Amino acid sequence: MRAVLPDREAHPTAAVSALCERYCEDILPAATLGRIGTLEVRLARNPAEIAAAQEVRYRVFYDELGARQLDLNSTAGRDADRFDDICDHLLVFDTSLPGPDHRRIVGTYRLLRQEIAAEAGGFYSEGEFELTKLVARHPGQRFLELGRSCVLPEYRSKRTIEILWQGIWAYINHHRIGVMTGCASFHGTVPAAHAEALSYLAHHCRASLEWDVRAVSGRYCPMDLVPAEAIGMKSALAAMPPLIKGYLRVGAKIGDGCVIDHQFGTVDVFIVMPVKEISARYVSYYSGEAERFAA
Repeated sequence: MRAVLPDREAHPTAAVSALCERYCEDILPAATLGRIGTLEVRLARNPAEIAAAQEVRYRVFYDELGARQLDLNSTAGRDADRFDDICDHLLVFDTSLPGPDHRRIVGTYRLLRQEIAAEAGGFYSEGEFELTKLVARHPGQRFLELGRSCVLPEYRSKRTIEILWQGIWAYINHHRIGVMTGCASFHGTVPAAHAEALSYLAHHCRASLEWDVRAVSGRYCPMDLVPAEAIGMKSALAAMPPLIKGYLRVGAKIGDGCVIDHQFGTVDVFIVMPVKEISARYVSYYSGEAERFAA
C-alpha cells in the first residue's frame, strides 16, 4: 500500500532522526516473527537491511512497473523517502539464498505507527486520503499505516503473503494496534481501465460511515463507474491485484473514491481494517502462529 505526500525527502531532518532514536527501544524485538519453509519474516535490524529493502522496492516499483524518479538527488537504485527513517521495516528473507541476510530479502512492508506519525509530520497516505479526519474520530484507537508492500516476482505466492501476515499480526499485537490503514494500487493511471473491479469495491466493499475515508479534494476520482447490476463478481475479483483481494479476504473495507498517482503509475484506493472486525478464522490462525514464535 502506497501513496505520495508533498515535500518528499531522501533523508530525515535532525528532529525526525531524534524522534526515531526515541522510539527505537519500543519497537518489536528483532526476532523471527514467522517461518514457512525457507522463508522467514522479521523487522529490519540495521541500516544495511533497510537499504537492501529499498533496493528491492526499486526493482519492483521502478524497473518492473515503471515508476518515475522525481527526486534526482535520491540514492540511485533505491526507492527512498523521508519516512524510511521513522518507519519499521518488515522483511521476508529466503534463508536458502547465499550471502548475508540483507542480500536474502525477497519481500518487504513499511509500518508507521500513529504516535510516530503524529510527531513526524503525519502519515504518508495523507497526500491522497483524509486519514487525519478518521484518526480524529477515533481517539481511543491506535492506528498503523501499512505501505510499500513489495515482493519479488518469483516469490509472489500464497506462502509469502501468509508469512508477511504472520509478521504483521505479531507487530499489531505487540503494539496494541486497533486499526490498520493504507493505500493499495491498481497498475496504470486510467480508472476506467479497472471499471468493473473499482465499481465492485464501490458497491460491495465500502467502509461503514464510522470508518469511511474520502480521497482528498482535488484528487478525488469516482469508483462507481459501472452499475451494480452490470458487475460480475467473478470477473471483478479476477481483475483485482492480489494484494487487494488478500485484504478483502481478511475483512478490509474500502474508502470513498480513488486517486491517480502519476509518479508510481497507479490508481490508488484506501484500505481500512479495524482489528476487531478481521475475520475470526484469520485471527485464530495468525494468533496461533504468533504465540508459537513468541514461545
